Amino acid sequence: MSTGRTSAEFTAALRNREQLIGYWSLLDSPVAAERLARVGYDYLAFDAQHGLFGYQGMLNNLLATDTKGSTAVGMVRVEANDLTYIGKALDAGATAVIVPLIDTAQDAADAVAAVRYPPHGRRSYGPMRAQLRVGPNPADTHDATAVLAMIETADGLANVEEICATPGLDGIYVGPSDLRLAIGGATSSDPSVQGEFEQALIRVRKAAEDAGIAAGIHNADGASAARRLAEGFTFATVAADVVHLQQIATSHLDAARGGAH
Repeated sequence: MSTGRTSAEFTAALRNREQLIGYWSLLDSPVAAERLARVGYDYLAFDAQHGLFGYQGMLNNLLATDTKGSTAVGMVRVEANDLTYIGKALDAGATAVIVPLIDTAQDAADAVAAVRYPPHGRRSYGPMRAQLRVGPNPADTHDATAVLAMIETADGLANVEEICATPGLDGIYVGPSDLRLAIGGATSSDPSVQGEFEQALIRVRKAAEDAGIAAGIHNADGASAARRLAEGFTFATVAADVVHLQQIATSHLDAARGGAH
């Protein structure tokens, strides 16, 4: 089991391209987040883009993640590459933000600017909870918080080398469902484009490695996460609570019906 890290320690490990494993959460449930945070994952990622919670749910989940016994830091996929959304997630205590739909190096630079205080960026000062988790000083905040750009569009893939070279960007994160659609898949899991998809992942991994930044990817299960880490991704997320809740409940129902007389 991993041991809990401070935000600064986690961000240093991420930037050093150490292998990290996280879990993805869609639910508005701090009780679930508190339990997940104690399992041993390095981070919990709360999905404010497609997740089933608003600002209060995000805040409550981050609070639950930081309770006694937690091994994880809180990460948030924000709604959009927007100064307000990014600032609110960081002010609530997120150690890292994942910014969706990054198409260009300028998009990535905008995301970086939203995470950094002046003169390095445009983040407004108001770390209402973050000052307790990260600290009140901008320099400490810059050391302890990370910004990750999602590679999930055709343009993002085409420009991935320039995106990864963006000053201040800590890493990239592959959204496999959108990326598969972007390269021509008919569905988010279309096997007919598997070859093209794997080639895209190789390109993304190499771009991140050449730039010296972290490379992460979303996964449906732990076995897939292990495979991607073995291939060279530096962090991998297992997804997601709402899906796994249904899967495990179904498996128990099937077992119960199969054992009933």
